[in-house]
Formats: sequence, C-alpha cells, structure tokens
Amino acid sequence: MSLTSTSQSDLTTTSLRSARESGAPAAGPRPARRGPLTRIVAASLVTGAVAAAVLVLGVFAGASEPVTTGIALVCFAAGWAMLAVLSTRMTSSPQRWAYGLAAFLGASGLALISLTPGDDALTAAAWLWPPMLLVLVTWSERRMRAAMPGRTKWLLYPFLGALSLSCVGALVEDVAAHRDVNAAALPGQLYDVGGHRLYLSCTGTGAPTVVLESGLGGNSPSWTPVSAATAGTTRVCAYDPAGIGASDDAARPQDSNAVVGDLHRLLAAAGEAGPYVLVGHSVGGVYAMTYASRYPDQVAGMVLLDSASPRQFTVLPDYAMQYSMMTRLYGVLPTLARLGIGRFVPGLTATEVPGNAGKQASIIANSPRSASTSRDQLSTYRRSFVQAQALTTLGSKPLVVVSASDNLTETAGWPAAQEQLAALSSNADRRTITSSHAGLLDHPGSFEGSVTAISDVVRAVRTGTAVGRP
Repeated sequence: MSLTSTSQSDLTTTSLRSARESGAPAAGPRPARRGPLTRIVAASLVTGAVAAAVLVLGVFAGASEPVTTGIALVCFAAGWAMLAVLSTRMTSSPQRWAYGLAAFLGASGLALISLTPGDDALTAAAWLWPPMLLVLVTWSERRMRAAMPGRTKWLLYPFLGALSLSCVGALVEDVAAHRDVNAAALPGQLYDVGGHRLYLSCTGTGAPTVVLESGLGGNSPSWTPVSAATAGTTRVCAYDPAGIGASDDAARPQDSNAVVGDLHRLLAAAGEAGPYVLVGHSVGGVYAMTYASRYPDQVAGMVLLDSASPRQFTVLPDYAMQYSMMTRLYGVLPTLARLGIGRFVPGLTATEVPGNAGKQASIIANSPRSASTSRDQLSTYRRSFVQAQALTTLGSKPLVVVSASDNLTETAGWPAAQEQLAALSSNADRRTITSSHAGLLDHPGSFEGSVTAISDVVRAVRTGTAVGRP
C-alpha cells in the first residue's frame, strides 16, 4: 500500500472519529439509500386501496358484511406489509412499525372471512377492536415520525387519520345503538312463525283487514302516517320481516316465497282473519303479488304504491345496470353503517314520520343489521321477481295502482310498467300523486293520496262495487 493511500485512509478514519465525538454528520461516505422511499410508500398505499376497491366493488360485489369487511381488511393489511418489506429491503429507512398494522388488520380480516360472524357477534366485537386499533394507530404514528425522513410521512397521515376516524365512528355507533335499545318500544307483539319470531302491530277495527308490506329498507314505523289514518275506517296491520326492527333474523336471505310464507304464518299466529287488502310499496308490491298468487282466497283487494314490477329487469331498460350498482352499494353499506356513517351524514336515512314512530323508523334504518338485511333482500331480487310473475290476474278484485310523479318522469319504462300492473284486474284504477317514491308513505300532502287509495279499495270490497276515483 502506498504512503498516499495510507494517509488518506488515516485521514478518513480520523474524520469519522471526530464527527462521532462532536455529534456532527460524518464527512466520510454514508450508506447509499437503496430505493426511493416516497415511491414505495405511495405504491404500497395505492396497492392496498385499489385491491380493496376491485375485490369489494367488483369480484365479490354484494357479499355479506363479514366477507366484505374481511376482504377490505386483508387488502389494507397487504398494503402495510408491502410498505414494511420494501422499505426494509430497498431503503436505508426501514418502516418496520407497519408490520403491526398489517398483522392486526390481516388477522381481523381473515377471522371475519373464515368465521362469518352474525350481527350479535359483530356488535359485541365492535366494543373491542376500535380502542385496540386506535392505540395501535397512535403507536404507529409515533414510530413513523421517528423512522421516516423528510416530507414522505405526509403521505401516510391521511390513511392513519382514516383508520382513527373509523375507530371513533364505530365507538359512536356502539354508544348510539346502546342508547337506541332503551328507546320507547312500539306497541306491537312478536309471534313465532317457525324457527324465528316476527313483529306485528295492528290497530283499528272492521273488515277487510289491511296488511302493509314495506319496500327495500322500509320498516313498520315508517307506515305510521298511513296506518293511523286507515285505522279510522278498518283494521290495519304493519309488520317487520325477518332481520328488521324487533323481528328475529332468518337463517338465510329470503326470497319472495319465503317472505310471504312468513307473513302467512304470522297473520295466522296473531289471529288476524282474512281476506286481506294487501298494500305494497316499492318491492313490497312484488311480495303482495306473490302472496296473492300463493294464497288467492285470502286476498280481497290490493293497493300498489309506486310498486316494482315482476318484470322489472326487462320492462325497465336501465334497471339491470341500476341493479348492478345497487348490489355494489348495498354490499358495503352494512360495513359503513357499522362505522356510524348514518349518524354522521344528515338526511341519509331521514324520515318525515313524526313523533316516537319517526324516531323508531330512523333507529331501525340506521342500524347495521337493517343494512345487512337489505343487502340480503336485494340479493334475491331476480328470483323474487320471477316468483311474483306467477300472478297473472286478480280477476275482478279491486286494485288501485298509485304512481309517484318523480318515477313517472325520471325512470325510463316506469309508465309502461305501471300500466302492466293495472292490467292485473278488470276492476282497477291508476292514479298519479305528485310525490317522491318514499313520500307516498310519510310526506304531508302525498301520503294522504295513499290513504285514499286504500280506503277506496276497502269500500269496493265491502260493497262489491267498482273502484272509483276519489
């Protein structure tokens, strides 16, 4: 070795020693960064988010709440794991703290997918995971600030913030749901229909008995303005199908035949004698038609309030695409409801039903359980609509088809579909009410038209006359 190279080596060693003793950065060569940390962070986060979106909204669209949530968590876990692995192998700033988030989210997701817990188990778990995850996020943020140089950390703050907000939202939902349980109960009763119980509330006297059938996401308290007005002239019953309100869950998603089978047993168990005037709103009209096809002797008349058509997939040109979008939305809705989204977005589940009934309607609509039941109900639509096509005629039984003006003007094919419904009976009347779809049940100035339609059918059944316009 030459004298010159020896001197340079000694000089470098002396410089490094001096730098260490003084605390200043070493003047000698530093370990080279083996990769762009900023790009790794961005790629990892995007990979997790995109994978979750593709699988949840695409490949597994409309899956049950445990599966949907579990898949999303596993995808997010993969993103955090990718950050930890790549930053360790390719840079001089390893982000090993990300392994903690990857492990927690991954284990939780796999547990949900493999165990598929029910609503009660998910509700119980919601008291445990939010504080645990919040502690982990807080720890991760502190470790991240210490381990990550420069401004790269600002890419992570929105994601850590979103995790924190999900924890807070879930805790708010837990507390609110616990408070809701103690709210004043509605006056109905539970009846066993074979393996589970359904809630039924009947008021008024007289025959025929009016039976109210809700649409997607509907519940018995949402009928209060209609039922209160109808009870002055005849007996009227509102109920909640399995998985809604006070009713028990069913063992599996129910198609139209299962729904009306439950209703048939419910009315028998409660001693509510027929024949009935069936009133169906939205997809509730499909259930009413299925009931009429299966139990024709128990149906005296029918009112269809902006009802879906049994041939909705063919008569409405845009419905197939709309249904596909609804399937994706309702697949994630239970998860969002579990995070309290209904509490934070004003008007999402708004109702114009007054008083305690309105409070109960909102409580039921806001619940993750109701969202999950709506997802289940939606998943059976193709089969349910075919089942309702078994009703080809009501003969001369009184029928009033009420259409909301909004759907008539905004939904392609809706006028023709409503005409087809009216053709089910030789004693039918078509009416249009200036209203939104939901307003037919609770909007002042709109629901009165629904009440009039019910009263006219009841009168026609009693007198054996034609349905007349009000």
